[in-house]
Amino acid sequence: MGIIRTIGSAYTAGKGTSFTVWAPEAEQVEVILKSPHHATLLLQRESFGYWTGALENVLPGATYVYRLNGKMERPDPASHSQPDTVHTASEVIDHKNFEWKDQDWKVLPLEKYIIYELHVGTFSEEGTFKGVEKKLPELKELGITAIELMPVAQFPGTRNWGYDGVYPFAAQNSYGGPDGLKSLVNACHKEGIAVILDVVYNHMGPEGNYLNDFGPYFTQKYNTPWGAALNFDDAHSDHVRNYFLQNALMWLRDFHIDALRLDAVHAILDLGPKHFLQELQEHVHQLGDQNNREYFLIAESDMNNVRLLNPVAKGGYGLAAQWMDDYHHAVHTLVTGEREGYYEDYGKPEHLVKALERGFIYNGLYSEHRKRTVGTDASANPAKQFVVCAQNHDQVGNRMLGERLTQLVSFEKLKLVAGLILLSPYTPMLFMGEEYGETNPFLYFVSHTDEQLVELVRKGRREEFSAFAWKGEAPDPQALETFQKSKLQHSYTQNEQQRKLREFYKNLIGIRKTAPAFSNLEKQNLSASYDDTTQVLHLIHTGKMPYVYCLFNFSDQPQRVTLPLEAGKSWDMLLNSAEEKWGGPGADTGAAENQNNSFLLQPESLLTLQSKKQ
Repeated sequence: MGIIRTIGSAYTAGKGTSFTVWAPEAEQVEVILKSPHHATLLLQRESFGYWTGALENVLPGATYVYRLNGKMERPDPASHSQPDTVHTASEVIDHKNFEWKDQDWKVLPLEKYIIYELHVGTFSEEGTFKGVEKKLPELKELGITAIELMPVAQFPGTRNWGYDGVYPFAAQNSYGGPDGLKSLVNACHKEGIAVILDVVYNHMGPEGNYLNDFGPYFTQKYNTPWGAALNFDDAHSDHVRNYFLQNALMWLRDFHIDALRLDAVHAILDLGPKHFLQELQEHVHQLGDQNNREYFLIAESDMNNVRLLNPVAKGGYGLAAQWMDDYHHAVHTLVTGEREGYYEDYGKPEHLVKALERGFIYNGLYSEHRKRTVGTDASANPAKQFVVCAQNHDQVGNRMLGERLTQLVSFEKLKLVAGLILLSPYTPMLFMGEEYGETNPFLYFVSHTDEQLVELVRKGRREEFSAFAWKGEAPDPQALETFQKSKLQHSYTQNEQQRKLREFYKNLIGIRKTAPAFSNLEKQNLSASYDDTTQVLHLIHTGKMPYVYCLFNFSDQPQRVTLPLEAGKSWDMLLNSAEEKWGGPGADTGAAENQNNSFLLQPESLLTLQSKKQ
């Protein structure tokens, strides 16, 4: 493993606060204390361009900046708190002073994860970590075992998806800051819920990004959608890598986060001898050994490359899991009929069958949309290594009008889709509000202070939608109304149909957690097939007796399905989405004929069966 060095401010009781910053091209670096009193400390230069020093009388809550070469004042690149804005002084934090109450927390294995992705600012009325905390009992009752927080690293203003963060070490002040996040993790662990944090190591936001003033954090070697790439393999890159390694370790160690979701790792450009992701996994594994627990790294990638997951001995990076866009696209195109943009590569039932049985659809195939061959074979990788969803922040929020599936398909199809995610062999993820059919959109929003930058964001969004034939005008990302429209209503307590949909999700999660066949979820323990005549997908889980047989009717007509007898096997009903208690039209399954393994599926319905004990 490469260089690893602590950076930022660090308070030690009885000793004061030490400061370390990397600024290899600076001639002089000072700490300028702003509050509670003014003071100046000239830092000492050490090897590789690190500058260090300490002040005895600086306590937590004190604010400071660095002054470079006697002129330029900047916040700490490794600031642990920005109590005011991204442009003003950083705050000293004492990570050891928080009262942790999660000593009895038992780390959940990855195969037990049922993930709920949420955006802190829009998930609750308060739009804070405390607001999320209040809703945890509802998520636990639903059956959720892990929440995934969209990025909380300090961003400009108070409204942002989080991918414009510029202080990776600082939890967003308007959400509740560092202590607010720790309190949320405490509460999650008390409820038996793991916490995944989304982190962004492929680019930095534009406003408040002062890294270049300190050193070569960026390189011109590569072109990216965000300008110069972060420097993972050019001159001085050891210390840029250290910056992000330290960041990941801080979230896991000091905030008790269970897993990190690594944003768009295909945009982490690194041709060095050891890829940053491999080095990151090594450090995380080492921290796990020290703390006698396991941490998970989950990558987002659109490259369909099992190198991310495979062990180092097989030429991989050894990450725990990755998002599988192929599965989302296969489901989305089948239920919506959309074929524009990147969806042109999908839309056939056999795509979904292949995804269920083998993982990646594009596993060395030519992509018409990308005009090149894409992907590797994932059939040998465990199912738990792939996170699947029908909705997420990208797939909803990057639509021009931010429509959820609720606006695009029938109520019956919403239940069909829920089954495709929760009854798949893969690690399922729901997007906030999906479980009850939230009708508010999830739009893209920012609150930048630079009007020129705001106009660039507006223009960029319009260009992003050019590949899709979406009608209407894109909402203004900067407008407060755009943000407010994106807040969840949590309306299922007043809306009977939404309540029934949520109960349906809860029931599906219950089947996934308790049915013996789901205790050994592997691709080799299932078979999938699609009947073109009836438009019914057959999915059978055979990991453990009794087996589970799932029937998905994609057609808008009732379909009679006769199952193979398989040595006299007969089936009990576990769940029928057409039942009135789930908001369906009524479930006449032809019960009198069920002894012959013949079932009537209502239009756009899901039937889940379990083999009878012989």
